[in-house]
Amino acid sequence: MVISNLVRYEAFIFVGLLMAIGTLIKLLGLYDFSSDWFWFLAGVGLAVEGAISLNQKVLV
Repeated sequence: MVISNLVRYEAFIFVGLLMAIGTLIKLLGLYDFSSDWFWFLAGVGLAVEGAISLNQKVLV
């Protein structure tokens, strides 16, 4: 059960880490990229979270 939950949240955790690392890189001035990429990743993260939530409601 724990492994199953980890696999479900794996994509959400990955997107969150990618956003945090990308923001840190931009804040440190190591690389300057468009903020549109940040919002794109935020949208992907929200879609993944919604899919996980919907999947859990269907399974219950």
